[in-house]
Amino acid sequence: MFNRFGLLVIALAAALTLILLIFPEGGVGIGLVLILTPIVLIICRHFSDDKGFVTKVFILALIPRLAFGIFIHVFDLRSFFGGDSITYDLLGNHLMSIWSGTAVANDFTTQHALSMSGSGWGMNYFVASIYFIVGHNILAAQSICGLIGASTAPMVYLCARKIFDNINVARFSALSIALFPSFIIWSSQLIKDGLVIFLLVLAMTMIIQLQDRFNYASVMVLLLALFSIMSLRFYIFYMVLAAVAGSFLIGMTNTIQAMSRRAIALAILGLGLTYFGVIRTASIDLGQFGSLEAVQRSRLDLATSASSGYGAELDVSTSSGAIAALPMGFTYLMLAPFPWQMENLRQSITLPEVLLWWSMIPLMISGLWYCLRHKLRKAIPILMFTLMLTLAYSIFEGNVGTAYRQRTQIQVFLFMFIGVGWVLLKEKRDDTKLARRKRQETWEASLKGRMS
Repeated sequence: MFNRFGLLVIALAAALTLILLIFPEGGVGIGLVLILTPIVLIICRHFSDDKGFVTKVFILALIPRLAFGIFIHVFDLRSFFGGDSITYDLLGNHLMSIWSGTAVANDFTTQHALSMSGSGWGMNYFVASIYFIVGHNILAAQSICGLIGASTAPMVYLCARKIFDNINVARFSALSIALFPSFIIWSSQLIKDGLVIFLLVLAMTMIIQLQDRFNYASVMVLLLALFSIMSLRFYIFYMVLAAVAGSFLIGMTNTIQAMSRRAIALAILGLGLTYFGVIRTASIDLGQFGSLEAVQRSRLDLATSASSGYGAELDVSTSSGAIAALPMGFTYLMLAPFPWQMENLRQSITLPEVLLWWSMIPLMISGLWYCLRHKLRKAIPILMFTLMLTLAYSIFEGNVGTAYRQRTQIQVFLFMFIGVGWVLLKEKRDDTKLARRKRQETWEASLKGRMS
């Protein structure tokens, strides 16, 4: 499919380009990537039965993310593609200065940087931790985000392999995440989207692992993933927690031993989340931002703050209003931006991807139907989470750009169903060819018999 040596050559060329174009920042960034890449590969290869593929797909995912990061940095396009990165760089650097004792500790910026509530505060601490080690270097932090984004591809392979037990489905899913444009765009910048997607796949993989076999390492990894998700997008934390509880209640088996292990896992998670203050912090955030009135204020701001807003006339501050907003919200979340509504360069460059995504939807439906019929127990965590997040974003979103960006948090699991649909279609075509060949052979044998 693709040569490992060739990928390594391309990766080294990209690294050299990074160093030459942006020195010394590029050298620091690529140094961190070179240090962390072997660790990622060792972990992924250890848990995979397809070691060569996970190595290749990781490198294949890493190259375009580093390249796109270089492109954004060299041409100063952060405000065009992801203005949040500028904010995280500012707050992360300020927080690092506070830790170093060189910043004022009582101004508004300090309070914002130190805050541990709201959506995204964990990103400030993530960036500050990197800057504390290597100094203020946005390219280094961005490169780490790209590395984590690339790690999502082999993680998706592991997750799909556990659910569907089919190597072709797992490979298709991983390659899609590695190369699909929106995943490259949002995971190659200093923004939280790539981190959230990785953590979601990690959490779901651990849940499925705990369904099959209980072990304390999986529980601890799941606990850390939940804490990290809460620090980046607190409302997603509750959805993942519901997926954990739902999958454990339904479970893979209902023996006393299996139920006891699931109960122990839930107890450890509950105690751990309480100990780290996650439940308290998330509950405060939910109380402050989780009401329908707060959702309506945020949605209205998204719908009216730019020309790409939609549904400004909708009111989701009541249950009936939220339900009424679902059809339009779901349509935009799953399909936008529409070709006939593209008014600027930012929207127009997404056209090829949008058309490709639309063409995959029949495969997704086919794969989802197969999963509901044959893999429901194993897939229940991603089914529950995907459904809840889809409904939430259908109500909350009011801007095409934001919907396109946050759709990746749902697509990362939908591509698994697309992979199932693609494998089913391929098998059907192979069966048709085999049946046609057998009929041809039977006809030829019959013809030879009559002639003799």
